[in-house]
Amino acid sequence: MIRQRLITALVLAAALLLVLFVIPPTAASVVLALFVCVGVWEWSHLAGLQRAAKQTAFIVAALAWGLAALALAGRGALPFLQWLDVAVWIVALYWMLRFPVPVPSAFAVGSGLLVLPLGWLFLALLLIEWGPAWALFLFLLVAGADVGAFFAGRSFGRNKLAPRVSPGKTWEGVAGGLACAAIVALLGALWFDLPIAPAVALGAGVAGFSILGDLTVSMLKRNVGLKDSGAIFPGHGGVLDRIDSLLAAIPLYMIGFGWISGT
Repeated sequence: MIRQRLITALVLAAALLLVLFVIPPTAASVVLALFVCVGVWEWSHLAGLQRAAKQTAFIVAALAWGLAALALAGRGALPFLQWLDVAVWIVALYWMLRFPVPVPSAFAVGSGLLVLPLGWLFLALLLIEWGPAWALFLFLLVAGADVGAFFAGRSFGRNKLAPRVSPGKTWEGVAGGLACAAIVALLGALWFDLPIAPAVALGAGVAGFSILGDLTVSMLKRNVGLKDSGAIFPGHGGVLDRIDSLLAAIPLYMIGFGWISGT
C-alpha cells in the first residue's frame, strides 16, 4: 500500500509542477477548475445527496457561487471571502467536537458549496497574481505537515487526536506535522526574504488549519458511512482525500503571507 501511495504521490507531484510552471496561468486555472469540479461531485456524496438530480443541482450551485465569488473578488471583496472561508472551517471544528452527533445536512451541503469554489478561486489568484513559486510554497507547507504527521504518528503516536473522527491521527503526529511545516516555512522565509519568526509561526498555523481540513472531510465521510471520498487516485482515494488539507489551509495562507510579504 505504501509503495502504491508513493507512486501515485510522485505522479501527482509531477502533474502539479507541470500545471504550476509549464502551462500558462490562465489555462492552469481552467485545469484546476476541472479538478475541483470532481471534488464538488465527491462532496455531494459526503453531504448525503444520493439522487442524481440533487447532485446535479449541487454542482450547478457550486459553479454559480464560484462565478459570483470571482466577480466579488474583482470588486474588492477578496478579504471578506477569505475570512468567510476561515469561518466555515471554524464552524466545522464545532461539529467535529460534537461528533458522533450527526452533522446537519445544511452544514454538510452549505460548507461544500462555499469552500470548494473559494478554494479554486484562491488557487487561481495565487497562481496568476502571486506567481507559481508562492503556489508551490503553499503545496509544500501542506505536504510537509502531512508527511511529518504521518511519520511522527507511526513512530511515536500514542495519544489519539480525534478518535471518533479519525482514529489513526495522534497528537504526536500533529506535533510532527507542525514541526515539519515550520521547517518548510523557514526555508520559504529565506527564499522569499520574509521575516523569519512570523513566517515560521504562520507556517505552523497554516499547517494546523490543514489538519482541520483533513479532519472535517473525515468527519463528513464517517457521517455518511464512507471510507474514501472517491477512488480516482490509487492508494489515495478521491480528489477530496488529496485537497481537503489544502482547502482549509489556503485562506489563512493568503491572509497571513499576504500581510507579512506585502503581496
